[in-house]
Amino acid sequence: MRRSLAIFLAVTGIIVIFLVHSVYTLLTLLVEDGSADAIHSAEIPAPNSPLIDNMPQYIPKIIHQTYINDSVPEIWREPQRTCIDIHEDYEYKMWTDAKSRELIATEYPWFLNTFDNYSQPIQRADAIRYFVLAHFGGIYIDLDDGCNRRLDPLLSYPAWVRRTAPTGISNDAMGSIPQHPFFLLVIESLREYDRNWRLPYITVMYSTGPLFLSVIWKKYMSSGSNVGDGVAGGRVRILMMDEYNR
Repeated sequence: MRRSLAIFLAVTGIIVIFLVHSVYTLLTLLVEDGSADAIHSAEIPAPNSPLIDNMPQYIPKIIHQTYINDSVPEIWREPQRTCIDIHEDYEYKMWTDAKSRELIATEYPWFLNTFDNYSQPIQRADAIRYFVLAHFGGIYIDLDDGCNRRLDPLLSYPAWVRRTAPTGISNDAMGSIPQHPFFLLVIESLREYDRNWRLPYITVMYSTGPLFLSVIWKKYMSSGSNVGDGVAGGRVRILMMDEYNR
């Protein structure tokens, strides 16, 4: 009897430790507001301000977007056009399903099996945006977001992501130099987080989506890597919601 009780308590303890370890990072996200790394209003010059020309450019002038193929639905063509038209000096890359798979197969063959076996297409759309930022650098923007002004001021931060509500960061707009340590960690973590949580929404969010990105961001900060500005640094700056919507 005592032996059975000891085994039961040991197994229960292991399960509790596993659950605490699994949810600890999620819980800490509830109190992380990103303010220590926020991009403040005073740092962003007004559109067409001559101050923009004096800011360093770290991120290459590339805009990345994704869709199944080159036939973008009418509802998203206007937002897409706003980004292209006001950034005539930027390279524009549309990552279709075929182009995305070709990049993974050619440059990241270690990830191809995971990429091909994602159960939801949106998981591949999520994953490729991390890979293109890690590989080429540039700025990723969701097709439905559009551009109200030029993105030039954001080229001055070697890596940035967008704060979202109620907690964490989003993956609908991000920027990076090539090979930034944060995005390298993100792509390296994708296989570890490739799990089926039975509910499609949770599976997507926690395997490739904003919740996954938020957890990796929190772990990145906890590791001490989130320090140092400039191309040699590892800091990830946070574009707060008010600034993003300007």
